[in-house]
Amino acid sequence: MKHRLRDAIFLSYGLFLAASFGAAFFLTPTLTYHYLHAVSDAAEYQEYLAGQTVAIQNVCYMLLGIFFLLSLFPLLVFHFQFYRPLDRIIRAAATYTDGDPSTNLPLIYNRDDELGYLCASLNYLTSSVNASGEYQRKFISNISHDFRSPLTSIKGYVEAMLDGTIPPEMQERYLGIVLSETERLNKLTEGLLLLNTFDDQGVYLNMADFDLVPVVDNIIASFEGTCQKKNLTIETQYSHPSVLVHGDMGKIQQVFYNLLDNAIKFSYPDSAIRLTVTEKQRKIFVAVKDHGEGISKENLPKIWDRFYKTDASRGRDKKGTGLGLSIVKEIIRAHHQNINVVSTEGVGTEFIFTLSKGESS
Repeated sequence: MKHRLRDAIFLSYGLFLAASFGAAFFLTPTLTYHYLHAVSDAAEYQEYLAGQTVAIQNVCYMLLGIFFLLSLFPLLVFHFQFYRPLDRIIRAAATYTDGDPSTNLPLIYNRDDELGYLCASLNYLTSSVNASGEYQRKFISNISHDFRSPLTSIKGYVEAMLDGTIPPEMQERYLGIVLSETERLNKLTEGLLLLNTFDDQGVYLNMADFDLVPVVDNIIASFEGTCQKKNLTIETQYSHPSVLVHGDMGKIQQVFYNLLDNAIKFSYPDSAIRLTVTEKQRKIFVAVKDHGEGISKENLPKIWDRFYKTDASRGRDKKGTGLGLSIVKEIIRAHHQNINVVSTEGVGTEFIFTLSKGESS
């Protein structure tokens, strides 16, 4: 490692000391001697001044020694307070870039100066890079799992039909399973593509005013068969018969679909899901509340992560992709609105989000 800064400081300090020694040993005594002789031409003073020349030189040497000791203080301050911490930061950064991502820089983290801020910034940068790398590894693992499961099912059923293991009279049933798995793969792919557009900030929102009430009613109607299987009811409460909102209707439909699908999936049988739409301060507030399994406190912050599922084995929710809530949050964020969740384990979960009010409302 090249120490150009240190070498430049030491070179400057060496030149400064050389000039100081030269002035103390040669220039100052000589100038002083010639000056005193010039102003004192009397013969009786010449012998006296000649005897004092050595004393003048000794004073110069003494002052030079004191000056030299004092000059060491800023040099030591520079070395211990600036150069050495900076060198340690550089070495740690070099170690990190050479392939040791576990390197951290806690050297002068608590210093309230420029070096402290630099070290804190580098620590934050390394932790962000480490978190990003961990997220990418988890992302690849999750997406591999969610693609492998349906592909394995499709491959197995098709091979069984081809080799005659599944008789022709039963093939229609298993073709239905293959179609269902194919739709699951298609849904997963579409979700990933949608999230990718949000990541690139290239999503286009077709903003317009529309009535939220018929949109929600149509989505609820599409879940009628699913609700009957669990004997669930979806109760709605609107602040007005017509609620105009401003947004992308297709994307808002997806928000309601994902939230209701989640609520139905995790609700207890024979319970009710409540959907309320209210207006406050030129905002439309929407709440979707279920009575079901709920989410634990430690898992609550993770529900917005892509591919996250509350079941660690990822086996209970076979049909879910783990992308629904991530998509919901990105859509709401793209509309410059907010979404929050309140949940109690074993009691239920409530999602609350806002929408912009339509101009004609």
